[in-house]
Amino acid sequence: MNALTGRTRRRDSDGYFADDSNEFDRGVSFFDAIYGFSATLLIANLDAPSPDSWRDMSSLLDSGIGSQLFGFALSFAVIVLFWRANVQLVRGMTGLDGPTVVANLVATALVILIPFTTQGISDPASSDYALPTALYALNITLAALAQIAVAWIGRARGLERVSLTGRARVLELAGAATTPLVFGISIPIALAFGPAAGQWTWASLVFLLPVVGRAQRAATAASASTTTTPAN
Repeated sequence: MNALTGRTRRRDSDGYFADDSNEFDRGVSFFDAIYGFSATLLIANLDAPSPDSWRDMSSLLDSGIGSQLFGFALSFAVIVLFWRANVQLVRGMTGLDGPTVVANLVATALVILIPFTTQGISDPASSDYALPTALYALNITLAALAQIAVAWIGRARGLERVSLTGRARVLELAGAATTPLVFGISIPIALAFGPAAGQWTWASLVFLLPVVGRAQRAATAASASTTTTPAN
């Protein structure tokens, strides 16, 4: 089913909001606001150091602010990346319907939890325990899987604007699965070898995501050119 057929069929369905409707714009704005609020809420995890901690940089770092700033920066980047992925995901659909809205709500609910689990890995009183790192990784894993579910539900509902095939589809799945796979693997690593080992596992995404992303964009461009090239 192509996008035009899906759009025509869905316009007559209850709960379907086409991408040119006010309801669609309101839905997207609602989800955007949740991501923005979640990122802003991270500031609540920063505790102001005592006045004596401001005497010099060494005292300031000893106050634990460095660990809190690390948690803030990490989770801010994670939430922004989730928001960016959601924007691209919704942009690739001809509209939203009931199941895709529900799936998006589940995904954003898990994003809202990120400031809470960030507290565990950034608070000096709990950051040395393995459980906070494992719970944070589980939070990110579930949020990433929920976004994958949004894409697959949209595809199953006939809302996909451009249908990818072959290598482009495989690389799209690989790119989407990279983040939950790495964070999921880090859970047993953190529990077995400590929080530092689990968190260092996350660093592999710095190298994996750009590589998968470049391959995915190249395959998508090749697929699009093949689709749009007129037959002789």
